[in-house]
Amino acid sequence: MHRILAINPGSTSTKFAVYFDDKCVLNKTIRHSMDELMSYKNVVEQFDFRKGFIIDALVEEGIEVDSIKTVIGRGGLTYPLESGVYRVNNQMIKHAHKGVLGQHASNLGPMLADYIALQIPNAQAFIADPVVTDELDDVARVAGHPNFERVSIFHALNQKATARVHAQKVNKQYETLNLIVAHLGGGISVGAHKKGRVVDVNNGFDGEGPFSPERAGTLPVGQLIAACYSGKYSEDQIRRMVVGEGGYVGYLGTNSAQEVQELAQSGNEKAKFIQEALFYQVSKIIGEMAVVLEGKVDAILLTGGLAYNEELEKYIQIKTGFIATVYTYPGEDELEALAMNALRVARGEVEVKEYQK
Repeated sequence: MHRILAINPGSTSTKFAVYFDDKCVLNKTIRHSMDELMSYKNVVEQFDFRKGFIIDALVEEGIEVDSIKTVIGRGGLTYPLESGVYRVNNQMIKHAHKGVLGQHASNLGPMLADYIALQIPNAQAFIADPVVTDELDDVARVAGHPNFERVSIFHALNQKATARVHAQKVNKQYETLNLIVAHLGGGISVGAHKKGRVVDVNNGFDGEGPFSPERAGTLPVGQLIAACYSGKYSEDQIRRMVVGEGGYVGYLGTNSAQEVQELAQSGNEKAKFIQEALFYQVSKIIGEMAVVLEGKVDAILLTGGLAYNEELEKYIQIKTGFIATVYTYPGEDELEALAMNALRVARGEVEVKEYQK
């Protein structure tokens, strides 16, 4: 039996789960108050604060820690990588600590996995399909000016896991299918999966693509430039317009898609209109990804928290159903996705890759 510890650090929580093969025997979320976190200058300084919670909780729950031989963490903003499972090494830890592509709670993933694995005899630490997974076709990198380049940062873990679940459902191999996968959550990313590779995807982390509950998505460039030089806003305020205070937050004052849905259903015309605008933008980028795949699309997959909204599913069916059948896999379970990647390694189904940058 393969015993796996999966770790997913979030901005205000540390989530972890223990799996015996594909059976989850423990799933725990430790919430961190803003007062606790505000004392740290950046997210990686929270490492010592967070690491103790996990082992203490495992012991309290009666888990035999020394029986765990695989520890897998969410991958962070290291340098770009191809999809796959990677062994955590010193170079990865160094780059995650530095935040070479930015500071994010996911940077703690490899650091926590490595630390805990070192406490357990013969345990190994891994990450899988990090947010910096990069399989873009070269033509997709061209931004429009030589000083700029499109970058692949997206919900790779959930997109890949959902694609594999769908492939299994239709008795196909993921590597034989052309899929459009839309991760619809606090951030939104829509990827063109061509025979197992995400050849194009919007950078939902940094202001590209549809707006989302708290991100502005692609803004009119001229108006954005004018705002930057208007003297009204600091750089931090502009950045918060793009990530954190855009989308539903900017228009409606909430990042809760459930609240917006309830407002729309109760007759609030503004909420109904803004919700429809989000549906519209998601549908439009699905159409763009269909062009990337030259119209040869086996299925369109909707996942993430917003996919629970049946009105969203119906809207996208109407707008994009001519491209391919739309399937919904609501929610996301990054811990399960991590554990299943670790299990594939333990069973010899995939080869572990080495981080070399």
